[in-house]
Amino acid sequence: MGLILLEAFAAGAVLILIVWWTMFSGRKRGEIDDTPAHKNGDAADANDKAPPT
Repeated sequence: MGLILLEAFAAGAVLILIVWWTMFSGRKRGEIDDTPAHKNGDAADANDKAPPT
């Protein structure tokens, strides 16, 4: 009986460790900000330009 409880405790500890690892091991400064660098439209992005004719 004690061995089953020990194994259940070990499995729970592994589960908690995996959850902790996935929650708190991300990027150092958070997610990448995907907003455009130009907010007021002054500078055009290379992808926004029309193709040459």
